[in-house]
This record gives sequence, structure tokens and C-alpha cells, in this order.
Amino acid sequence: MANTLVQDLIESGIHFGQRSSGWNPKMGPYIYGKRNGIHIIDIKETVKGLLLARKLVQNVVAGGKDVCFVGTKRQAKDVIEQRVSDVDMHFVTERWLGGTLTNFRTIRSRLSRLEELEAIEQEDNFQSYSKKMESQLRREMKKIARNLGGVRKMNKLPGVMIAIDVKRETTALREARKLGIPTICLIDTDGDPDMADIAIPGNDDSMRSIDVVIRELCKAVADGKQNRVITNKDKEDNGANEGAQKRSRRAQFKADDAPAAESSVNDAATAAAES
Repeated sequence: MANTLVQDLIESGIHFGQRSSGWNPKMGPYIYGKRNGIHIIDIKETVKGLLLARKLVQNVVAGGKDVCFVGTKRQAKDVIEQRVSDVDMHFVTERWLGGTLTNFRTIRSRLSRLEELEAIEQEDNFQSYSKKMESQLRREMKKIARNLGGVRKMNKLPGVMIAIDVKRETTALREARKLGIPTICLIDTDGDPDMADIAIPGNDDSMRSIDVVIRELCKAVADGKQNRVITNKDKEDNGANEGAQKRSRRAQFKADDAPAAESSVNDAATAAAES
């Protein structure tokens, strides 16, 4: 499996960094060398970061929390929307609205407004409104759906955030850090690894490399959900077994105490008769 993953990463071109003239010195430990003025990323560091990220995501999801994927650049949008939707997680592929996490209550109110507008559309298709008002309401509904459609099912803060390109998603990463939410980032040679709790060094401009990383992390989400289901089932089974054991103990207790109780009743009746 590891060999297949390495092969997929190499074929995707994830090891090709940015021009050496625009690199971030903090990315030095992740750089293997330089060729024709282009930094080459150490594929071992990429695999190491990706495996750590997969483990974290799986544990977080298995623990009952969700994951939020953030990738507003053109190369990441389609990949995230397709793969993340398949595992039923949250994502932001349009502009990150400031306060999406730190002002979560307001975001939820906007999503409630979206549900209200969709209900009106379904009921009478805005026929009870004037043409001007209908146009305004449709624009409002479209705007909210475009910006927040990927997080409309997010009823609580995520357990981890995954971002593509730290330079572009600085606002989202700062909000996550402020709230203590762990972050996983695909970081190119011009990025700042200090912005991520787990850095996955790699080309963040290639659609193929982004696809491989998101694919692997979505697999971790699916595995975590499977473990979550198994854990809940085990708890239910354990609860049922404990209940059966308690009932059995109660029945045994009653059976053991029945003769003593009967003897006590007889003794009381005899004493009453003799008196």
C-alpha cells in the first residue's frame, strides 16, 4: 500500500516545488534539492506528513467529531467538492467568510435564512412576491448557498481543519488556531509550515497532487466513520449484555430469597395463631 501511495504521489508531481527565488526558508527541512531553479520536495517528508494526517483524521472522526476541508483556489475546488461530498463532510471552496468558526452562531443564522428562502421557493416559487422582491430574494439565496453550502450541515465546530495552500487560507487557519482546532495543510515551498499542526509538503498548484492528498484523507474519514459505527454498536451490545446480566441477577436474587420470605410469612402466621 505504501509503495502504491508513493508511486501515486510521484506521478502526480507533488515533489515539484516553487522557484527557488521565492522559497520560504522555514521549508528547508522538507526540500531535497534544486533542479533548473525549481526546488524539489523530499517525497519521504510528504509521505510522513500524509500518514500522520491520516492517523489524526481517522482518530478525530472515530471520536465523533467532523472534518472541515478548505480549498478556495481553482485547482482544489472541484476535487474537494467531489471527494468530500462522497464522505459527507464539510467544505469551503468559495471565499472564506471571516468569522465562519469564531462567529459560528451568526453563520448558523445565515444558514437558517437559506433554509427559509428554500422553503418559500418550494412552497410557491416566490409567486406571492413582486418581481423586484423575487429577484432580491433569489440573489440572496444564491449568494448564501454559494458561500456556505458546503457547511450547511455543520452543527458544531469541526475536530480538525484541512487546508490547501496556507498562503491563501490564512484567515481560516488563524480562526482554527484561536479555537484550538488542529490543522493539516498541503504546503508548497513558498508556504509557512508554522501555520499547520501537521504539514504535508507538496505541490499545492497541481490538481493531480491535490487529488491524491484529498483522496487519502477522505479514506481516513471513511475509516474513522466505520470505527465510529463499530464503537457505537459495541456500546449498545455491552449495554444490552449488562442489562441482561442485571435482570438475571435480580431474578436469581428473588429465587434465592423466595424460601426465606416464605418461611418468614409462615413463622409470623404461626406466632399469630399461638397468641
